[in-house]
Amino acid sequence: MDSIPGTEAPAAPLAAEALVSAAFAAAGAGVYAVDAGGVVIACNPWAERLLGYDPGTLVGVDAQQVLNPHTGDSSGFPGQQPVLREVALGKRISGDRAVLLRRDGSALAAWWSAAPLPPEAGHGAGAVVVFHDMSAQRARDGRRADRYAHSETMREQAEYDLAEISWLSEVTLAMVSTLDAGQALERLVRLLVPRLADAAVIDLAEAREPRRIAWANDLGAAVPPRTAEPGGHPAHEAALRKVLSGGGVQHLSTPSASADAPQTLLGLVDAVDVLVVPVRLRATTFGALTLTRGAAGPPFNEADRVLAEEVARRTALGLENTRLHTAQADIAATLQRALLTELPTVPGLDLAAHYRPAASVAEVGGDWYDAFPLGDDDIALVIGDVVGHDIHAASRMSELRNMLRALAVDRPDETPGRILQRLDIAQSRLAFTDLATVIFARLHPAPGGSWELSWSIAGHPPPLLLSTGGAATYLTGAHGVILGARPDRPRPTAREELPAGSTLVLYTDGLIESRTQDIDTGMTRLRQYTAGHPDLPLSRLCAQLARDLGSTRDDVALIAARIPPHSGG
Repeated sequence: MDSIPGTEAPAAPLAAEALVSAAFAAAGAGVYAVDAGGVVIACNPWAERLLGYDPGTLVGVDAQQVLNPHTGDSSGFPGQQPVLREVALGKRISGDRAVLLRRDGSALAAWWSAAPLPPEAGHGAGAVVVFHDMSAQRARDGRRADRYAHSETMREQAEYDLAEISWLSEVTLAMVSTLDAGQALERLVRLLVPRLADAAVIDLAEAREPRRIAWANDLGAAVPPRTAEPGGHPAHEAALRKVLSGGGVQHLSTPSASADAPQTLLGLVDAVDVLVVPVRLRATTFGALTLTRGAAGPPFNEADRVLAEEVARRTALGLENTRLHTAQADIAATLQRALLTELPTVPGLDLAAHYRPAASVAEVGGDWYDAFPLGDDDIALVIGDVVGHDIHAASRMSELRNMLRALAVDRPDETPGRILQRLDIAQSRLAFTDLATVIFARLHPAPGGSWELSWSIAGHPPPLLLSTGGAATYLTGAHGVILGARPDRPRPTAREELPAGSTLVLYTDGLIESRTQDIDTGMTRLRQYTAGHPDLPLSRLCAQLARDLGSTRDDVALIAARIPPHSGG
């Protein structure tokens, strides 16, 4: 009758002798026994397998002569006779740096131990030797050591990479923290020395010849401008020409630079190894970066070259941004001036105007001045400001200016207040929502060489009058709200006589207000400055006011009229 799976009776226990034999065969180590003469009298399969012997062929082998290297080999297994002498005294011995010889003569690194055979075995002063293959363990230890060394290398490389990234960030910051290309490049070369080179020089491409714009060195040498070099070092000049004409990086070894051309750049910095790197972005070559090292330093390697090319690329990006900003600023300034007015020639009156765009933006703005005849020798003076620094503000400014001109010329006999009220109505009906301020003033010649001023203000800072005695005062009358706020409310008109020799100044708020001062402080400074310069020519006065008092973050516009002094007694 078949048994049910899983219910078989357990196998009968092995006899004690058979159990020992089975354990001897299954041990995870090589085991062999030798007699008093050192001949193998028994072994387990592990010993045969580890030593490369076929089953049954290890027994009878002279372990002293065949399995063990010579006693004099410092890396080998101790000779069998010393082992037998030790175990004969009843000692157990072991070692962890043994070498056994396989049948094919190759070495087997082993850990071993030996113990005396019991007397009842009947083989005299023999021994039992147990050994383990240590080659796999040593391989694992080697791999572990390699991994550790690799991880240390990677850690050091990561630290180096972080330092390099941080340094390259400083290079980028040097190029983008200012729109002055010369200043940016001077900062850059100071970062390159001595981090990357003993000396660093940047030559920018110009129409006729390169222009040396920035240099630094770690040798205390005075690097000359290109114009001071008597022809330059031939190899360096050739490399520069090649780079500026579209070539790649040039690597020069110039051990005789000082002897050949002592007054050139390479001679003055004792250069023996030189890299000339193009400062290039896409198809535009802005210039060349020259890096030199002296005899005391290592020559440039491939890693240095890659790093130098990355520095040059970031330099080119910075120069491109500066060039684009400058071009945009020039376009904006040209457009702004095209929107402004050529001042008319008025007998008996000196006129001057000045406009300065904000330095921090490359955009047109909403500040404007204007002057035009109204008939009967009258002249209109206008100063205005539309909020904003963009093409939208400039277009609104142009619309308001032309609209105000048309309203004033259409009805020249109306008061300035009435003309601004009509502009309010037009602005509200045309849905102009931009905030805008303006002063509209009329100058009318009066007997005795004086002029009569009438004006109206829509939310704008007041006119400044400089008298013949040098006192400066603000004309505070005829104030009203900004344009378009109350089109149904009449606007006031004020009047003042301008005596001969007096000066009238109209201006925008960029002259008196900024992030660092309030409007009251700015108006006080303007009044004091004008009173302290009563004799400046009018155009120069306007330019100096904008330069010395104006905020660089805002546009500044001024228009001024000066009544000539009496010509006779």
